[in-house]
Amino acid sequence: MFLGSVISLQGLDLPTQKIEDDVSLRISLKDFWFTEASDRVLNQKAFLHTLPGGSRIQVRAEAGNDEFMIVLAREWNGSYPGWAQGSWILTRRKEDGSPSRIRVFLRSDPYTYVQFRPFAEDRCLMDVVLYDAYVARSVPLPYSLERLMVVPVEQVLSTAGNKFPRRYFDPQPTRYEDLRVFMGHLRARLPELGFQDDGAMDAEGRYVYINTLKIQEEAPGLNCSGFAKWVVDGILRPLTGDRLPIPPLKEPFGERGSSLTEIYEKARDPFFGLDWTRNLASQAGTILRSPAFGKLEEIEVQDRPFASIIQRNRNGTSVRSYPSFLLNAGFSFEGIHPLLYTLAIDEPGTLYLASINNEQDPKPRMRQHFHVAVLVPYFNEYGNFQVAVFESAEETSFNNFKNRYPGHFVNLVRIPVETWFDP
Repeated sequence: MFLGSVISLQGLDLPTQKIEDDVSLRISLKDFWFTEASDRVLNQKAFLHTLPGGSRIQVRAEAGNDEFMIVLAREWNGSYPGWAQGSWILTRRKEDGSPSRIRVFLRSDPYTYVQFRPFAEDRCLMDVVLYDAYVARSVPLPYSLERLMVVPVEQVLSTAGNKFPRRYFDPQPTRYEDLRVFMGHLRARLPELGFQDDGAMDAEGRYVYINTLKIQEEAPGLNCSGFAKWVVDGILRPLTGDRLPIPPLKEPFGERGSSLTEIYEKARDPFFGLDWTRNLASQAGTILRSPAFGKLEEIEVQDRPFASIIQRNRNGTSVRSYPSFLLNAGFSFEGIHPLLYTLAIDEPGTLYLASINNEQDPKPRMRQHFHVAVLVPYFNEYGNFQVAVFESAEETSFNNFKNRYPGHFVNLVRIPVETWFDP
């Protein structure tokens, strides 16, 4: 109900353990806001309250169709959006006034929050949600929801112990300075590029066609795969003095396919994007770290920290399971946003080559890796999570990218990043 006016620029948040708690305010609100009859609460006027440490809070009620919310909204650049760091929201049912959940925003981000749901007289369940993915779900805690209304948030999170993944709410923007410098160099070089189907730059720096290795005579440029190579060359060449040759990048990498697909390898090349990105990542891991980091188990993203996601449609929302890594396909596209968020936290200083794939005609239908993109998940200097997308010799929109391939899969491989860039 309050997410419609999300401010894109976020300020620098405090570490979660330093958020000023509003428990004294909540205790004073319990009788007249948290447990009072629905119609009386909805007739209450919003008011401002200042905590002892100086944090300003707007207390207000917001009505929905079947539920209403009591919002303790922290101040954000003179406004009170309801999702600024420290904001606390109690949702109640209109019919009988019973509480249905409490939601707490530990970062100034409407898509990352902790919520609590009733479970028993003396217990509740905790969920941790990041961009519509449950990184923790239905964790039992020894508090009734009514008791939770008047308990310090930090006390509750401490009770959860290691079942509360605090690291996902405490990003450190300074850890992404190298990535931001690298992207500045990359963006500065984009204007010199053009698009050319099947185009890439060979080891000698000549624009050629990937399939035949013939020189491009007119309008030289790069396609999506050639562009990914250009990016990796820009990371490696300052160290090695050379660009990568093209033929080894087309070689099969790892066990993929079967006897059913083998006969179509030449005609349809179904695993081109998979082999190409794996070979690039293997070269990068080997050169920047060691040969051990060029192995498949090191370069490929195969774990995801969430098993269920929120599905949104015109009829509302539902929770469904999110499948594990599918060999030679990767992850379902529906989870790409939270997956990149958790990777940014867990693996700062890394970009990812994405190979998009799906089962395609003509018959026989088979999985085809048909597009490659460069994804850079990071936090800006304000602590705002962002994903930069570079594909086919230009920078594009992540919102467009993540919604472009419904029902598809994406295979991700890691590329360590340094501040230098010279393709």
